[in-house]
Amino acid sequence: MERVNSTLLTEFILTGIPYPLRLRTFLFMFFLLIYILTQLGNLLILITVWADPQLHAHPMYIFLGVLSIIDMGISSIIVPRLMMNFIFSIKPIPFAGCVAQLYFYHFLGSTQCFLYTLMAYDRYLAICRPLHYPVLMTPKLSTLLVAGAWAAGSIHGAIQAVLTFRLPYCGPNQVDYFFCDIPAVLRLACADTTVNKLVTFVDIGMVVASCFFLILLSYIQIIQAILRIHTADGRRRAFSTCGAHVTVVTVYYVPCAFIYLRPETNSPLDGAAALFPTAITPFLNPLIYTLRNQEVKLALKRMIVGPGTKSKI
Repeated sequence: MERVNSTLLTEFILTGIPYPLRLRTFLFMFFLLIYILTQLGNLLILITVWADPQLHAHPMYIFLGVLSIIDMGISSIIVPRLMMNFIFSIKPIPFAGCVAQLYFYHFLGSTQCFLYTLMAYDRYLAICRPLHYPVLMTPKLSTLLVAGAWAAGSIHGAIQAVLTFRLPYCGPNQVDYFFCDIPAVLRLACADTTVNKLVTFVDIGMVVASCFFLILLSYIQIIQAILRIHTADGRRRAFSTCGAHVTVVTVYYVPCAFIYLRPETNSPLDGAAALFPTAITPFLNPLIYTLRNQEVKLALKRMIVGPGTKSKI
């Protein structure tokens, strides 16, 4: 591709994900369906948490509502642009749009990491210290923790966006990816990217590793506490509440670690792995939390049938 002066660079070209041309219509309809169901599913979770007084009185479900907002945001940032790959032969994105996409993806993605950690801590307090839970996890504290997660995520996203786009980009402008992400964009920089790669590895590595370690530590304590519960019904309800969280954490963290915490390669597997945190996980979260979480299912029944359905919280 013809090289252009960095001061004149106004857009990037997203190559998208490789696919057979005969599947173009199918893939467009598939991701369109994924996007619609993601928005509707997460909106349903939001409405359920907001409308049910037995849920929005508990921090765990406030966190779940915030998670739904984040999932709707990540999906809206990535999936519509991905769908354009299947209906246009050229997929340009303005330079400013690329900056915004990278910033908001890492802003929301890191906020999601922090939120998963808060949800694990909340479950630790609820199961391991149930008598002190109302005092330790107050509505005011949960609000402050959520605000802190948003603030930390915003700072993380700003650091990554500033470091990435402070470099000169003088062409080519073809991003070998389906959205503007750090590894793919840095390959196009007309300057040494060693510092950027190191800071990206350390910054994202610290976020992922610290959050995952705290989640793991919480669940070690939780499992030990659950095994001390004498009744099978009590253990089942505790595992039901925690099982949904463990599932979404696993689906989210494994692809992220694969993408950002390994030596740089330009493998097609990177794009496949990136589909999980950007499209698949936001779609699966409402399903996981409604199918595996008894309290959310009861709240949905109360919305549909009436307030007579009892909660087991």
